[in-house]
Amino acid sequence: MTAEPHPAAPGVGSVRVRAVYPGSFDPVTPGHLDVVRRARDLFDELVVLVAVNSAKHPGRSEEERAAAVRAALPAGWTSVTVAAWSGLTATYCRRHEVGVIVRGLRNTTDLQAEYRLAAMNQSLGVPTVFLPALPELVAVSSTALRSRSQDTRTKDAHGPPLQSRTEAVRLRRR
Repeated sequence: MTAEPHPAAPGVGSVRVRAVYPGSFDPVTPGHLDVVRRARDLFDELVVLVAVNSAKHPGRSEEERAAAVRAALPAGWTSVTVAAWSGLTATYCRRHEVGVIVRGLRNTTDLQAEYRLAAMNQSLGVPTVFLPALPELVAVSSTALRSRSQDTRTKDAHGPPLQSRTEAVRLRRR
């Protein structure tokens, strides 16, 4: 089975590919924004899916986290939308005609966990594309940022979670 080439511009007979990038985004990190940036270059449309994960205990509701993701994205990224979702990602994909799931990977531990999820999603008819983290972003995780933001005495080069559009713009310009 061969995939059709990704069209440079939509036209008659072209296939538009929609992708979803699910995660808890608590908080959104520079690594998340980098995955969004790279995924939007690969696919015609990208939905950043703020998901409910029963194994995680976010500090904010999925609607609040979705609003924070929207605020961190550049206004010009019209091919990127944000949605909150409670349920299987594969179900979202079927209901919204999304063809592929995008996941970011920082290390082999991420790969092992994500591979299991990818296999399950593939069995449900939705393939997964992995995007490795940039080396300078590997050490940054939402969990680490939450821990640092709770301990105001701790400061490092990565700083606190993204709290404003101004901070997000500054990070994107690097």
